[in-house]
Amino acid sequence: MKKVIVIGCPGSGKSTFSKALAAQTGIPLYHLDMLFWKPDGTTVEKSVFRAKLRDILALDTWIIDGNYASTMEERMAACDTVFFLDLPTDVCLAGIAARKGKPRTDLPWVETSDTEDAEFLRFVREYRENSRPRVVELLNALDGKEIIFFRSREEILAYLNRFS
Repeated sequence: MKKVIVIGCPGSGKSTFSKALAAQTGIPLYHLDMLFWKPDGTTVEKSVFRAKLRDILALDTWIIDGNYASTMEERMAACDTVFFLDLPTDVCLAGIAARKGKPRTDLPWVETSDTEDAEFLRFVREYRENSRPRVVELLNALDGKEIIFFRSREEILAYLNRFS
């Protein structure tokens, strides 16, 4: 395990898992949200985002946390390991609610209840129906990669405890 991507529905715990995995393995961690978003909530140019991502993909080792469907196939092709946090929608929504108001190293601002985003929450509610099938299709097409599905927070913790 040298080149890792961590994907899944928002709120599934991708960043938390990625931070723990990086701490356990010593593999450098990169959050796609930190490459894409500016602190003021605007985004960088797509060409800038893609250039930053290509620079990371060229490194010998990395953990890349985030979905970003437009670059998922490129990241899947470059990685040797995929962790798919395939948690139930209600768990993801609870995860989003729990992180409100807390500083995060994976996002350049603090989310508050004032920044409630109806479109984002709709995306989360519809993830299993609209986004998950394409992710599973891409995963099924991969060859020679280690693919690990987590379907509960308990499975995630059990995996991380293997390093202790």
